[in-house]
Amino acid sequence: MSKPFDFLVFIGRFQPFHQGHLSVVQEGLREAERVIVLIGSAHRPRNIRDPWTVDERTEMLRSAVGEQDSERVIIAPLMDVLYNDELWVRNVQATVQGLVTAHHAARHREPTIGLIGHSKDHSSYYLKLFPRWGSVTAKSVEGLNATQIREALFSPDDAQAGMTYLDSQTGTAVIPKSVNLQLQRFVAGETYRNIREEQAFVADYKAGWANAPYAPTFVTVDAVVVQSGHVLLVTRKAFPGRGQLALPGGFIQPHEQLEEAMLRELREETRLKVPAPVLKGSIRRQQVFDSPYRSTRGRTITHAFYIELSPDTSLPKVKGGDDAKHAQWVPLASLDPRQMYEDHYDIIQEMVGM
Repeated sequence: MSKPFDFLVFIGRFQPFHQGHLSVVQEGLREAERVIVLIGSAHRPRNIRDPWTVDERTEMLRSAVGEQDSERVIIAPLMDVLYNDELWVRNVQATVQGLVTAHHAARHREPTIGLIGHSKDHSSYYLKLFPRWGSVTAKSVEGLNATQIREALFSPDDAQAGMTYLDSQTGTAVIPKSVNLQLQRFVAGETYRNIREEQAFVADYKAGWANAPYAPTFVTVDAVVVQSGHVLLVTRKAFPGRGQLALPGGFIQPHEQLEEAMLRELREETRLKVPAPVLKGSIRRQQVFDSPYRSTRGRTITHAFYIELSPDTSLPKVKGGDDAKHAQWVPLASLDPRQMYEDHYDIIQEMVGM
């Protein structure tokens, strides 16, 4: 008996893959010949919100689905495009089209494509971005929340003691058994310990304003300094993002204007050997970046300044200082989003027009 769809597309972050995700995939397999799973937040640096790589999440999904059904599931990575919904939609369309072309056997007719998911919160807005595709609304599994699972996993309590992750209402497991085994191996490794250490830092950081009547909004500045196809980056010395590459920047001080704060942070972190009048004269534009989840420290809005220095055969000398362990010029073509702090890769893409 033929199914309503040739392909159903399921988009998610799966951090981690849980029973709710599994139920959507299973519903998709009942309604379509194949299910295309796009694993979002691909190629991001590991942090509290994104602890697992695409390969690790792919393993979670395939082990939970099982060998037989896994043959009908197509998995592909999908990078975030935080500040350009149109580009993200285009990436989804291009990825799905390529996979459909490769796997659609009935060449004599157009494939039927649809989206499958359930509207759980604001993060499900993408379900409305593909009006030409059909849709299937999967039944929501109550009590399942990947954020809560991550919080339990990285809590100060013994994570191993809570690895079964039972729902408080029903007493049933919220993570497939095979995924649970993967998480046990993960908890025993160094990556887990590093993320848990960062989680403890962030928890202490947030405790400083826990009694405020309203959650604060922080304001930062970042400098996107480009010369001769290179961008100036620093290696972060401390949490959050210790060891990751970042744009020079930081918090503004009470007496500063935004541009003044940006130039101060740039000097402190890179010791850039360019006169201040030249830097000011090289500012081409500035832009606000305000993704609500761009920082694990809380709501943080940054003002980025694009500084384009005149091309030269040699790059200005730089040296790490203040919060930066190192400062260096990195070719734009060599940027790796997996090594970049927070949304700084997205900021560079947006400002430079990559």
